[in-house]
Amino acid sequence: MSVFGWLNDQLLRMTWLNDLVGASVATIGLDPASRLGGSVQFFIYDVIKIFILLSVLIFVISYIQSHFPPERTRAMLGGRSGLGANALAALLGTLTPFCSCSSIPLFIGFTAAGLPLAVTFSFLISSPLVDLASVILLASIFSWPIALAYVAVGLVVAILGGTIIGRLGMEDNVAAFVRTAPVSGEVATMTRGERLGYARDQVEEIVHRVWPYVLVGVGIGAAIHNWVPADVISALLGQDKWWSVPVAVLVGIPMYADIFGTLPIAEALVGRGVGLGTVLAFMMAVTALSLPSLIMLKRVVMMPLLITFTGVVTLGILSIGMIFNAISNWFI
Repeated sequence: MSVFGWLNDQLLRMTWLNDLVGASVATIGLDPASRLGGSVQFFIYDVIKIFILLSVLIFVISYIQSHFPPERTRAMLGGRSGLGANALAALLGTLTPFCSCSSIPLFIGFTAAGLPLAVTFSFLISSPLVDLASVILLASIFSWPIALAYVAVGLVVAILGGTIIGRLGMEDNVAAFVRTAPVSGEVATMTRGERLGYARDQVEEIVHRVWPYVLVGVGIGAAIHNWVPADVISALLGQDKWWSVPVAVLVGIPMYADIFGTLPIAEALVGRGVGLGTVLAFMMAVTALSLPSLIMLKRVVMMPLLITFTGVVTLGILSIGMIFNAISNWFI
């Protein structure tokens, strides 16, 4: 095994933790190979691993993000337009480890500052869909090729989605109060200590917000992994079923969770034979099209723009899911 492979297994996958949890489960009289024992091991291992990685990653990424406050991000995007501006907005969205609901205030600020609608929507789509923490967590559960592929397709959805919405000329479908919202032009300078404090506060805030979803997600993942027969899941969501991707998107939209809560479910589904594209579509639907975030977005845009946004992103996710199901052998 290469040094990189060893580090990936020990630091990201934490195989040592899985072995330790398995041994601990065995000491209390449960067989890790049994359904109950396997479920307990899956749950304890995934919960501990996700919270360790989540805390470390959010701290590091929030420290980086402290260099890119909304005012500086607006300044970087100001005066830009076209595909290049959309791409930059999507890339900057990866530096915001927040859910889609938390991205709405940034969307308001960008729109009030006069940024093109295409740019603001590229950011709005990218922010909850792709972030640096999700890349590391995806790599810890699946592999680096899958993690990087998820990021690539997420950015494509954000860039093309923003571009299409911008070209439809729907600026008049943004609520009037959004364009007149006060905009601060000052960029606060933080000391190193303030940045560290900000990063620590972000860890506390985000962990406090997502822990219920992580526990629920890991619990569902443990049940799927050990209790639901693989042939049943394959019959419903198998890679050869044309309806698997649309069903995954429909199931994902009503849910409200960060990507951190969906990862254990995705891991269990892939382990049971569900296509990679189907799983990616499910994760994208949960993070980019959750019903609560759409309700919040309805407060700042009119229904025609909301329907357009939902339709464009949904079509993008469906296309990506089907394409990845067709080429998933490349990642195995």
